[in-house]
Amino acid sequence: MIDSCTAALLQIDMQHGFIDTDSPLCVAGAAATVPACASALVRARKLGMPVFHVVRDYAPDGSDVEAVRYGAWAAGGKPVSRGCADARSVEEPAVLAPAPGDRVLTKPRFSAFFGTGLDLALRRLGVRTVVLTGTTTPNCIRSTCFDALSLGYNVVVVEDCTSSRTPEVQTANIADMAHIGAQVITCAQFCDRGLADVQDVEAEVADAVAQRAASAVSAQ
Repeated sequence: MIDSCTAALLQIDMQHGFIDTDSPLCVAGAAATVPACASALVRARKLGMPVFHVVRDYAPDGSDVEAVRYGAWAAGGKPVSRGCADARSVEEPAVLAPAPGDRVLTKPRFSAFFGTGLDLALRRLGVRTVVLTGTTTPNCIRSTCFDALSLGYNVVVVEDCTSSRTPEVQTANIADMAHIGAQVITCAQFCDRGLADVQDVEAEVADAVAQRAASAVSAQ
């Protein structure tokens, strides 16, 4: 069981530029997850969890746009950039927008940990578990998941609060994250039970290692 005071919810890239169907960077499954993401936000706040809105804000010259996206970004009016014609593309929908006490973090690449102060901020808050929502599952969610695991955090993925370009891509990536150590739950489970059914795997393993080391010393 995870103490909600030691967990944080990371909502990743839920911005109009990635959600709206008329955006060249639209993720096909993202809009459908907005209600679930909103419910997860409400629940996390009620549990007293720190909430981080992890977003993109591309440079107007495109210097920090991922190469794979650059063509669509440049031809489509430079969305998710404060210099673009549609400033709304940078913003989150009203139901997903920051509330008082939430934190906003801008990331330069897929992972919420890459080139940001997220790890330091989480450690200062005593956070040992991250709960992931947002888009896209194979890119930003998955890279954040892998980085979090590498840094020693428990990782929880709220499956129906994440999205991919096809159901097949979504299913495959959720399965891969579960295989590598993420704990996958639904929004209904999170809203009903919080993190009561989530294992503190990192602490359990650390305790087991310490106990084996102590036993080895005492046996000498």
